[in-house]
Amino acid sequence: MSSPRKVSDVSGVTPDGAAWLASAGTYPRSTLSHWGERPDAPVVLPCGVVFDVVSVPSLFGRRMLDRMWEEGPGSGPVAEFRGRTLVFAAPRTAQRLPVLLEWEEWGARGARTDGVPPLLCHGVGDAVTVPAPVPASPASAARWLVAPDTRRPWLPGPEVLLWAAVRAARAAVRISIFPPADRDANVYDVSRRR
Repeated sequence: MSSPRKVSDVSGVTPDGAAWLASAGTYPRSTLSHWGERPDAPVVLPCGVVFDVVSVPSLFGRRMLDRMWEEGPGSGPVAEFRGRTLVFAAPRTAQRLPVLLEWEEWGARGARTDGVPPLLCHGVGDAVTVPAPVPASPASAARWLVAPDTRRPWLPGPEVLLWAAVRAARAAVRISIFPPADRDANVYDVSRRR
């Protein structure tokens, strides 16, 4: 296994990473040939066999990645596409993660996961647009945050993604034991009294 790369190390996909991505498709050699001619072209690949994808709103996805890199095991490949963060996950994560989220009472008022956006899980029968191995431009709509760099990248499972989502939600919400201040209350500075 190669050394993990942080989210800030944005770069293109290595040939081994491209081979791994292409292996998800029905015709891997055709995908690699297409990328040989047009390395800046995104493609649509099926989920469920080589990888699953968990799609979250971009800002929350960045928070999840921060938790995974700062406090956890890191991440596998991660992309951005049309305002969403696409976290590549182990196969069958799309089936298991919703069950874990339901068990954690995801989105219920007052639950420890309150305030977390819905996570879209793509697995067997789904397909996602995968960014090009070489970004067309730095401001491209589809780009890699953590590009695949091996033929067998480490992919987080549903437990790791649940942990990261809960941690990101906790970091985003400040919890206080004090009730909110009454804005109409008269407040006097008593620290200077004699």
